[in-house]
Amino acid sequence: LYAKHEGMNPSGSFKDRGMTVGVSMALQLGMKSVACASTGNTSASLAVYGAKAGIPVIVLLPSGKVALGKVAQALMHGAKVISINGNFDRALEMVRDLCETKGIYLLNSVNPYRLEGQKTIGFEAIDQLNGEVPDRMVLPVGNAGNISAVYKGLIELSELGFVDKMPMMTGIQAEGSQPVVRAIKENLPEVIPEGSPETVATAIRIGAPVNAEKVLHAIRMSKGTADFVTDEEILAMQRDLAQKEGIGVEPASAASVAGVKKLVEAGVIDRDERIVCVVTGHLLKDPETVIKQCAPPIECDATLESLLSALQL
Repeated sequence: LYAKHEGMNPSGSFKDRGMTVGVSMALQLGMKSVACASTGNTSASLAVYGAKAGIPVIVLLPSGKVALGKVAQALMHGAKVISINGNFDRALEMVRDLCETKGIYLLNSVNPYRLEGQKTIGFEAIDQLNGEVPDRMVLPVGNAGNISAVYKGLIELSELGFVDKMPMMTGIQAEGSQPVVRAIKENLPEVIPEGSPETVATAIRIGAPVNAEKVLHAIRMSKGTADFVTDEEILAMQRDLAQKEGIGVEPASAASVAGVKKLVEAGVIDRDERIVCVVTGHLLKDPETVIKQCAPPIECDATLESLLSALQL
């Protein structure tokens, strides 16, 4: 079982892979401004690459629903941050209208160049496994661009003759935000949006994924599956990854590994499978959630005696 830690990218999440391509295309196309709606990581990444490119950035965030670490990144890198009284899905509708009306370049994952960058996760995973294709790739699913992009890239490798099999693409959502899971489990022809998605994993708190059709295709064609995990399972896995493996990730990232644990226990995943879990963002993206879970620091006087007492030595 491998965790592919995308939190080591420049802005701390997998979004950088697509955003560097997307912003480069914006410049090539002569666009004067770029914009996105975001649950946090997209806005941080766009702000970083927009700053480097010298192009104005507009980001719409759902008010009170974005981890402060991500808001801080967008603000520090100079984006014009608009906080709306609505959820992410409404923010995306608004930014799409804005871009169409004002000729601004949209850089949510509905933009195909974004997905071209993100598919490199699959390329790199196979590289790091010395050319071996894992039996399964497990990814958190919010807007569903990432799992769709990785699948697209692996299909291209197959068509070019570089690989001779496909991993089972497996999507994990949070219990309070699982429109893709319902479509897979109930064998629906399309995803039915959820009006009020809710989860501690803010990065995947999305009820109407824009890549819904693509994710169903990726999961079904690769003979994969989808399932949900509870917020409690997500936070427990976040702690386990940090304390047992030294892998610090934000809650949405831990969902993929929590999903593997659940599916192994249910007998859906074989214990002998070689699995790559994509963990999508760094621990420091959401420090508030971390602090709430942990005991506060132990305070003591500035003496050795007090220190020994605090350590119970």
